[in-house]
Amino acid sequence: MKALVIIPTYNEAESIGRQLEKLLEFENLEILVVDDNSPDGTAGLVEQIRRYQNRVHLLPRQQKDGLGRAYLAGFDWGLKANFDYLIEMDADGSHRTEDLPLLLQQAQTHDLVIGSRWIPGGRVQNWSKLRELISRFGNFYARKMLGCEIRDMTAGFRCFRASFLKQLDLSDVAARGYAFQVEVAWRAAKESNQIIEVPITFVEREVGQSKMTYSIVLEALLLVTKWGFQRILSAAR
Repeated sequence: MKALVIIPTYNEAESIGRQLEKLLEFENLEILVVDDNSPDGTAGLVEQIRRYQNRVHLLPRQQKDGLGRAYLAGFDWGLKANFDYLIEMDADGSHRTEDLPLLLQQAQTHDLVIGSRWIPGGRVQNWSKLRELISRFGNFYARKMLGCEIRDMTAGFRCFRASFLKQLDLSDVAARGYAFQVEVAWRAAKESNQIIEVPITFVEREVGQSKMTYSIVLEALLLVTKWGFQRILSAAR
């Protein structure tokens, strides 16, 4: 089993070293950091680690171009390198490495495994009630508008079976920010009934700054609304 963890980064110098250290404890994993030319030297730190850890890889990009484009570049790299499983994971430690074995175990019999905060057993740590309410409402809205049963459509901790990912046509993905997770989950659900959510604990980052902005939230809201009305109109024809 060849598994690749894909970590998009932008200004994650304070956290990336620790996350890589934890991931390297898993002997069957390799890690690809996709860095969007971070001005804080994130890529340089990864390059230093890469020199003595051949399971760490770096894919530098010329500019900040959004989470979605970073993951698409990582998917392309991982598929060309013939990995069996491709895993999405954050750099800031919010996705715990101790939850990885469960995702990998379920990936052996499922096309897509989603680490979910909003199913029984899933939870978040160090979030305000307002942030939790926004996330729960956003997922509820996306689920209803898109007619999808996935409870945590915005989750960024996922494991794809590579053979399934090859079947998904992601060439025309519209979302650049966090709506990318919603769009890909929705597309995957339309193509496969072998999707499962497993409970994880999401831990708020301790260092660095969140990349979530009002523009990213607005993009997600507008795109989900657009896709939802397109789906409803298509079904009514």
